[in-house]
Amino acid sequence: MTEPQIVKAHDLTFQLMMSEEKVLARVEEMGKELKEKYQDKNPIFLGVLNGAFIFMADLARAFEEQCEVSFIKLSSYSGLESRGEVATVIGLTTDVEDRHVIVVEDIIDTGKTMHDFLPILRKMNPASVAFATFLLKPDAIKYEFPIDYIGFEIPNKFVIGYGLDYNEAARNLRGIYQLK
Repeated sequence: MTEPQIVKAHDLTFQLMMSEEKVLARVEEMGKELKEKYQDKNPIFLGVLNGAFIFMADLARAFEEQCEVSFIKLSSYSGLESRGEVATVIGLTTDVEDRHVIVVEDIIDTGKTMHDFLPILRKMNPASVAFATFLLKPDAIKYEFPIDYIGFEIPNKFVIGYGLDYNEAARNLRGIYQLK
């Protein structure tokens, strides 16, 4: 199935940046990278809702080893802009003490959300914490923390698709689309 080159989400127009084929090929590679490190460790993939749900499902399948899946909902966005504050909407219910946790994000731009969440997670005494993000905007980073697995680095442009949204629209697009 070929993705459309141009899509609309609400009042905005977006153009194809990355095809589904390119997206899935990279996710498979990331799954293999994670398998090399965690294959006998039964890690917990901790997805950050809502954006990471599609990436997380594909990444967990690409891992091909025993693992657990859990989710947390953190939010710092409204429309196109980061609000600059993190609000925990749904908390972590899985016990992560002495477990290897792989936090799975759809996109990291300023890094504030994960920077603020990392101390909370570390207080739960996991054996290790790694961060896997599908997209990284290196030019937008303001808060440093270790990002262990990166799908793609992209320019500081607003993108939708593959779980990423614009006011909840367009998460179901198979490719990645950039604001036109």
